[in-house]
Amino acid sequence: MSTTLNVNGKLLTVDIPDDTPVLWTLRDILGMTGTKFGCGMALCGACTFHLDGAPTRACITPISATVGKKITTIEAIGADSVGKRVQKAWLDLGVPQCGYCQSGQIMAATALLKQNPQPSETDIDTAMSGNICRCGTYPRIRAAIKLAAAMNGGV
Repeated sequence: MSTTLNVNGKLLTVDIPDDTPVLWTLRDILGMTGTKFGCGMALCGACTFHLDGAPTRACITPISATVGKKITTIEAIGADSVGKRVQKAWLDLGVPQCGYCQSGQIMAATALLKQNPQPSETDIDTAMSGNICRCGTYPRIRAAIKLAAAMNGGV
């Protein structure tokens, strides 16, 4: 079935079944490999993207759920002022170790700061709890979120 999607501000038409997960549409059909496959069950957060600004798991979200909505991926998050601050904080603090989970972490952190520009430790922990980092960079992730918030006069 032919479906038109709004991906990173561009209208793209794909010819795929309605139940195809967003993850495989992005990676296999559109060649956007920044969104990672982690667990396939929405438990790890590696596949996080924004759907109308909300952090969403691409591995379990069917493409039919995105019609008429805005999809934002890691490839475009730097075009957003909050996303740009988050990416800068990530680089400034050297957050990634292996880096595999980091696109999902950045997407979740950006969504948090867009909703809550001055998050508490508890707010950060709650928002990021669904994103797993096998390397254990959680203290650096938390510090980068605080830094990104401070860049805008927050925490």
